Amino acid sequence: MPAPKKGNQKKDSIWDWVKAGIVALIIAFGIHQFLFTQFRVDGQSMDYTLANGERLIVDKIPYYFGMPKRGDIIVFLAPDGQYWVKRVIGLPGDTIQIKNGQLILNGKIVKEPFIAQPMDPSMPFGPVKVPPGRLFVMGDNRNISEDSRVIGPIKISSVVGRVDLVIWPLNKFEVIGSTQEHFLPQTP
Repeated sequence: MPAPKKGNQKKDSIWDWVKAGIVALIIAFGIHQFLFTQFRVDGQSMDYTLANGERLIVDKIPYYFGMPKRGDIIVFLAPDGQYWVKRVIGLPGDTIQIKNGQLILNGKIVKEPFIAQPMDPSMPFGPVKVPPGRLFVMGDNRNISEDSRVIGPIKISSVVGRVDLVIWPLNKFEVIGSTQEHFLPQTP
């Protein structure tokens, strides 16, 4: 059997690298499209939980299997066509009210140790019942946040995913999750 020509070996080697590159791109696209994505915080509406310019990893997987939970920090497509990051405050059927600077969820005051500062008592809101298929979201910097108090409850279908990690800057690396203080307490 004759030995393969040197030129064919080089072509085969290049073709192997091209195939490996194509497979890697397909896998990266699939991960970005269906599992995880990266997001940059733009603005101060989530201070002090998330800061302007921080880079986040957004996990799309949990919402394939269930709805967002109260306290989840989510990224969603807002009515203005931009992606926003906010905290889920109310689920379908919940009643939300702000009275005397306090959040009232289903008739009970919710303690919120994660908000930037107490809410302005001169800015009452509600009561509003969250309709089916929607979520009520708010920023943690309540006094400056444009959120469901302005745009109304958002469609669940507009949610991209849950914020799981702050990855940049490195000195701010943090896991965001249900075991963190960032999770809105559930009312009994």
